[in-house]
Amino acid sequence: MADLELVGIDVAKNVFQLHGCSSTGAVIFRKQLKRNKLLSFISELPTCTIAMEACSGSHYWGREFEPLGQSVRLIAPKYVKPFVKLTKRDAIDAEAICEAALRPTMRFVQVRSEDNQAADLAFKARDLLVRQRTQIINALRGHLSEFGFVVAKGPTHVRKLVSAVEVGDLELPEISRPLLSILVGSGPII
Repeated sequence: MADLELVGIDVAKNVFQLHGCSSTGAVIFRKQLKRNKLLSFISELPTCTIAMEACSGSHYWGREFEPLGQSVRLIAPKYVKPFVKLTKRDAIDAEAICEAALRPTMRFVQVRSEDNQAADLAFKARDLLVRQRTQIINALRGHLSEFGFVVAKGPTHVRKLVSAVEVGDLELPEISRPLLSILVGSGPII
């Protein structure tokens, strides 16, 4: 372990694949660890660079490894992909991460803070809700047009769609109104 310079970790939900190598790329170890053993294993390693794909969970692990004295490098998955040999498997991915991290011109992603990730979550959640709202409005408009009720596009005309379903002025087959009511009640569309 004295020659250990770099550890590539394929981040997963429960089982992580690790690939340790020297600065020349010589393999020092290949290891598979469960989630609850990863942090203690990394804490026992000599100071080295830990490389991971910048994906779900890697920023969390980066924040966990840095206080242990390890240098963390995150690589965008698109830069690791060319180094994957044969078929995609976790052990092969961990090795490819090491190969990519050893390249002198490789670009790395900075480990993000919890506050930064939380702020990003607010934008992502809002975007998701807006897309879902648009889907529901379009579904209502489409379904009601099949029964002859046509409304112009845009959120300003949503009240007409909701009214057509809830008030009952529009004659609909018996099975349709409860199903359309689910769409109307599925979220804040007005």
